[in-house]
This record gives sequence, structure tokens and C-alpha cells, in this order.
Amino acid sequence: MITASLQDTWKAVRNKAVIQMFNDFFNVVKLRFNGTADDEPAPLFKCPRCQNTSPLNRYEELHRVCPNCNYHGRLSATERIAITVDKDSFQELDADMISCDPINFPDYTEKQEELRESTGLKDAVITGTAYIRGIKTVIGVMDSRYMMASMGSVVGEKITRAFEYANENNLPVIMFTASGGARMQEGIVSLMQMAKTSGAIKLHNDAGGLYITVLTDPTTGGVTASFASLGDIIIAEPKILIGFAGRRVIESTMKQRLPEDFQLAEFMQEKGFVDMIVERKKLRSTLANLLSIHGYSEKEV
Repeated sequence: MITASLQDTWKAVRNKAVIQMFNDFFNVVKLRFNGTADDEPAPLFKCPRCQNTSPLNRYEELHRVCPNCNYHGRLSATERIAITVDKDSFQELDADMISCDPINFPDYTEKQEELRESTGLKDAVITGTAYIRGIKTVIGVMDSRYMMASMGSVVGEKITRAFEYANENNLPVIMFTASGGARMQEGIVSLMQMAKTSGAIKLHNDAGGLYITVLTDPTTGGVTASFASLGDIIIAEPKILIGFAGRRVIESTMKQRLPEDFQLAEFMQEKGFVDMIVERKKLRSTLANLLSIHGYSEKEV
């Protein structure tokens, strides 16, 4: 005859076995759906435009484009170059040029040193030569991580030299713009870069060179008012911000409400400022086709 203590022990063992059985079953289900039983939840990306979430790795696979609403996120200069030009074809120009402190702006030198260390950049633009589907070109890419890609003396000088190099070597120029405008820490020196870059573009144009600008988010201020708007062909990524002054400044000056899509790429195309809106996945082939249509080929350059 089984005693009460033995019955209690048997119930405890049986309950433990049942619990373990369900745990094993649950782990099998997790393994089937997630790959491993103890995987951490996959990191998610929340789109700042549509507010929907998607797997972060999917967003990165699409080169930072939201799979739900086609929002085009910002790329670093090196990331942009990697998805645009032929592999290992990029050769940087003026790689070691750095800004001085022309007006002794407080903490400007220290800020520059911090940014060089954190971003790996010397300033807010990278210029160089590269091949795009076999066609050699001069390319410049602005990087918003560096003081919001503001245009100081180095940005203006590197862009000017890029156009001079293109002119000397009969090459087209492609500029990817992304900027908050002129760099106030360099005062009037930064504003002078607008005239300098525009002059270099004029000389390149007079020599018959092709200049394509690709506007990315955001392109504003003195950059919009100079080299960003002087391309023979102006391309923009979808729904990016393009403008000179900010929306609130304009509304307060005009004393009226602006359209909701004011300063977006689509609005600028409708008004004739932008020639083409091209999604990031099609940009490389579009640029190669435009270069080819205008007579540039690997043999000729």
C-alpha cells in the first residue's frame, strides 16, 4: 500500500515531467521559427517618416531605404561611393586637406579634431576620380556627419580643385550634395566659397564638360545657392529636403502658410528646379547611362 508521502512525491515528479515536456515542445517551436531557441529579438528600424518598423538588416540591405514607404535615409560618403562606383576604382584627391580657424571661433579647432577622430574624415566632402560602369569621372560626396556637411574653406577648395582637375583631363563631374549650408564658424570665408565653386563650374562648362548634381537629404543654404543648383542635369532622391532658408523663416517673412510638400524633391521637380527624381537602387545605372549618352566612354577618357 502506497503511503501518503510516497503519493505526494509521485505527484511532484509527474508535474515536473509534464512541465519539462511543454518546455521542450516550446523550444522546438522556437527553433523552427527563429533559427535557434535562445536567439535575441532581431533589431528593428523605425522609419522617421511612416513610423512603421521593419527588420534593421532589411533596411541596411536596401542601402537605408525604408521597405514600407521608400524613405531614403542618409548615407556616409564612403557608403555612397561604395554603392555608386566600380569596385576599387575610387582614387581620392586632396585627401589631407584640413580647415584652419580663420576667425578664431571659440572651440572650433577642438571641434574639428573631435570630428576627425569620430568620423574618420578630414572635412565634410570627399573628392576623387572613379569609374562608373567603366566610364571615368570626377566625383564628390558630402557627408552630413561632419558639421552637417557645412561648406567651409576646405569644402569649397576641394570642390574647386575637383572641377579644375576634371577640366584639365576632359572628365565629367558628379557631385552628391547634402548640407546645412555655409559654415558660420569660418565667417565670410565660408560665404566666399559660393563664388569660388561657381567660378570653377563656369570654366568647366565653357570647356564643354558635363556636370551632374545629385541632391540628397538635406541640401540647403549656401550649397543650394551655389554648386548644388548649377548642374547641367539635376537629380534628386525621392522626398528629400531642398531649399535655401528654413520653412519657418520663409513663412514668417511671407506671413502665409506654405504648401505641405514645399521644399520636397517632388515639389521642386514640379516647379522645374529638379530634372529627375531617381530611387537609390537605380541611381548607379542612371548615372552611367547619362554619361554614355553625353559621349563619355572608357576609351575616350
